[in-house]
Amino acid sequence: MSLRINDIAPNFTAKTTQGEIDFHSWIGDSWAVLFSHPKDFTPVCTTELGYMAKIEPEFTKRNAKLIGLSIDPVENHAKWAADIEETQGAAVNYPMIGDTDLAVAKLYNMLPAEEPGTSEGRTAATNATVRSVFIVGPDKKIKLTLTYPMTTGRNFDEILRVLDSIQLTAKHRVATPVNWKQGDDVIIAGSVSDDEAKTIYPEGWKAPKPYLRIVKQPK
Repeated sequence: MSLRINDIAPNFTAKTTQGEIDFHSWIGDSWAVLFSHPKDFTPVCTTELGYMAKIEPEFTKRNAKLIGLSIDPVENHAKWAADIEETQGAAVNYPMIGDTDLAVAKLYNMLPAEEPGTSEGRTAATNATVRSVFIVGPDKKIKLTLTYPMTTGRNFDEILRVLDSIQLTAKHRVATPVNWKQGDDVIIAGSVSDDEAKTIYPEGWKAPKPYLRIVKQPK
């Protein structure tokens, strides 16, 4: 079964670099960003993990936790983390899941459920689809999914931007337009009637079309 936006993120227990976790309990009342990697000691992923380590405080400000996953043993992750700090200039302080039995990758549809074997003997190429990002809300529902090819580094600034949008639109009945970033104008949601909008936005709005009602970003 494929996973869709607003599905409950499948729960799991797994070994990580910070001990065993129950995913839902670990999320708690926070948001979570789960991002996966096909193999330890791979070049593109090394840059990604390092960049996430650098910008982790930005996620913390947004009450969001980071957790990485790679289909390799936790012991390998610790060695890889040393390489990441050496080459990228940032220490990895978030947990990294060791998915040696492929259980989480299968649970999250990154590998087919019938995929045989374990991490032993697998290569980055055989794990190429384990290159996904999931944003999960405090309600444990999936808010975003993205999957990238192995040779394309992910844009984690975009994940921050999307998280800002998701959190804003969860709080206010608005949507964010193309290339929106924090502080830009927003669009009044289609579920809000004009009469309701007059109460919420007494100063009015710009409407180049009746269905396109633009207002300042609410606080």
